[in-house]
Amino acid sequence: MFRRRLLAFLLLYAGLSLAADRAAPHFGRVALSCWERGPLQMQSWLYCALNRNYVTRELADVLQGTAGAVDSTYPGTVTQVLDANFPFLTGFPLLPHLSHHDGRKADLAFYYAGAKGYSPKATRSPIGYFAFEQGPTECPDNWLTLRWDFEVLQPLWQDLEVDADRTRHLLRILETDSRVGKIFLEPHLQSRLGLRTGKLKFQGCRAARHDDHIHLQL
Repeated sequence: MFRRRLLAFLLLYAGLSLAADRAAPHFGRVALSCWERGPLQMQSWLYCALNRNYVTRELADVLQGTAGAVDSTYPGTVTQVLDANFPFLTGFPLLPHLSHHDGRKADLAFYYAGAKGYSPKATRSPIGYFAFEQGPTECPDNWLTLRWDFEVLQPLWQDLEVDADRTRHLLRILETDSRVGKIFLEPHLQSRLGLRTGKLKFQGCRAARHDDHIHLQL
């Protein structure tokens, strides 16, 4: 009985997801491909299965163009998208994010390098989040916040370093794109990468940490 119910649920969910994919363009959003193997890719099938890979056409163009530009300078580079948005319903929250509700925001994974150099498609954690780059912060300890540290998880992640050259190049491309409004990155990483511009922002102490990924918005 359980297996039949599970199969029925999966078939229903798959059908609804397919319908959402067809309906999304009528709401001004498109799905970032989960199957293409070009310079821009979704980091995990999980984001696609949960329908969290939708953005506006304008943001899709920004992401595709940026990934292509990084790959042009550093051939073989794969830019990976984490959480984006749901297919429709502007204002509907994409938990736990505070602002991913209109198709105009997306998170990008860092580029990472191991002992042999750049590791395409590698992330320290399986989903690209929660593997924090440690650095100084002025945020006090406060339980009423989304700024999780997940200290118990940190020893579990892969021993990789942020590829500074590729990450810096990515951020400079985004900074010069007139369509991009804000980029969230922890101040200690901004300093490490030598980037201090008007579009690079600190998201504040009550939002999730942004030294495990890059948030961009139009």
